[in-house]
This record gives sequence, C-alpha cells and structure tokens, in this order.
Amino acid sequence: RQNQGPTPRTSDPPKNQLKNQMWTGVLHIILVEGQDLPQYGQGDVYVRFCLGDQKYKSKNLCIQPNPQWREQFDFNQFEDIQEPLQVEVFSKRGRKGTESWGMFEVDVLRLPLNERQLYTYVLDPGKGKLVFLVTLRPCWGVSISDTDNPTLVNQDERDSVMERFSLKNTHQRLHEVGFLQVSVLKANDLPATDINGKSNPFCVIKLGNCKLQTHTVNRTVNPEWNKTFTFPIKDIHDVVEVTVFDENGDRCPNLLGKIAIPLLTVQDGQQVCLLLKKEDLGRPSKGTITLVLEVIYNNVSSYEHHS
Repeated sequence: RQNQGPTPRTSDPPKNQLKNQMWTGVLHIILVEGQDLPQYGQGDVYVRFCLGDQKYKSKNLCIQPNPQWREQFDFNQFEDIQEPLQVEVFSKRGRKGTESWGMFEVDVLRLPLNERQLYTYVLDPGKGKLVFLVTLRPCWGVSISDTDNPTLVNQDERDSVMERFSLKNTHQRLHEVGFLQVSVLKANDLPATDINGKSNPFCVIKLGNCKLQTHTVNRTVNPEWNKTFTFPIKDIHDVVEVTVFDENGDRCPNLLGKIAIPLLTVQDGQQVCLLLKKEDLGRPSKGTITLVLEVIYNNVSSYEHHS
C-alpha cells in the first residue's frame, strides 16, 4: 500500500461532536490531476474536499493545462452523517483573489464497498476537468467518545459491539484479533509555538489504516483532551502511534511530539505517562502525554493471539 499522503491541513473539530461516534467506513481519496485547464496569467490552482466537518486542501500548483497532484488522503465516514463529499477547484491569482472554477458532489451513501471509483468531473465552462479516485472501505468497531463515557465501558455495550462486529465481518476476509481502546487524557509541558509561549495542540492516534484525532485545545502547553478511541486490531504485532500536533491555520500542522507503542507491550487499564519523542522516534522532544490503553480480545479470534 502506498503512503497515505499528508495529514489533512485543516483539522477543525466537529462542531457538534456527539458523545459517541461510530465510524462505518474510511473514504480513501486520490487526487490525480487536472485536464485542459485554462493557461492564462500567473497564479495557483488547488482543490478542496469537504465531508461534514472534515476538510482537506491540496497543494497549490501553478496554473497549467495539466497539473499533477498525485495526493492521497483518508476521510472517516460516520454512521449518522448523510452529507455528500464536496469537491471544489479554486484558482488564486494575485490581487484578484480566489475564484471557484467549479464544485461537484459525490453521494457517499451510494458508493459500492471496496470498489475504486474514477471521477472525471467537468468544471465550469472553459475551465477543464478534474480527475480523482474514491474507494469506500468498510471499517467496523472504530469510535470516538468522551473518556467519562467510553464506547466499551460496560459489558453489555462490549457484547453488542462484538456481536455486531462479528455479524458485519461474516462475509468478509477480515480476521480482527479484537479491539484497542486508547484514552488520551492530557499532555504536559509541550513545546511552545507562538510568541506568548503557547500552542494549539491536538492529538492524532493511528493503528493500521485507521486514523482518528482529538479536538484542538487552543492557547496552552498543558492540554486536556479526555477522549477515548476504539480501533479494531487486524494484527497483534501492530504498533499504535500517538502524535501531538500544533494547529497552524490553513498551513500544515507543526509536529510537537510522537510516541509508538507495540500492542504486545500494552498493560491493560494502567495509566501511563510517556515522554514525547521527535518525528523519527529516536531523539526526545519536549513534554509528556498521559494515556490509558486496553486490548480487548475477540472471543472468536483470540486463539490466534495465544497460539
């Protein structure tokens, strides 16, 4: 599998974030190219994708007939969101400001599972075409919730998730070992990124192909997130990565620190305070992050772990 491209540049937290949100799928998008775009004057062209509160802005490329983006990224699909994927192409030319060259909507609810769909979208008259690919992959048992009310907090809820999870996967070649539940409580003494000695930190948690993030806590180096994330485990030898970023407006977020924890080293239910490291995980960064991790084994697959 190729790399997933950069982190979406705008990391707006869902404005009306629900107590518990279940993901049903991951929308994998590849922005390929523009075709027959108008060639006039100096300036840039870029593409913006929106799905609910999730946004992704492509790189700015010089206006040319055939700009090549070749960018990949993922959006999470919630079970309760009915909105279409919105795709819009913009040109930016000096003092003329930003001009839309056309907007297009993809009905996510009508997308077939695991089939790559090619879109060659015709822009406004005389503005050419946009080419991109969309694949909807099923993703069961992925959720985000407040730590005081996590999705898998009680046995009844665990059982219902497990049952639903096993039913959904009956006809698929997915052999999950179980679930990882990560509570991201807080960070302390993070690097400061502004002149006032503060940052705007948010946290991204990644396991396999699933990537979820907290909301941003503005103007602090000691954020409290108190969010709990649940991921299906495909391979007990996977590593969960937790990365703290500083939100930086429309620009790429600054990486403040990162940790990686092999699932096999997780000590269930224990609160741990870990030193953050640089992006290469070799050198120490500044600050700590406090987490609680738990691995919940699927009864059907648990023998794979013990064998």
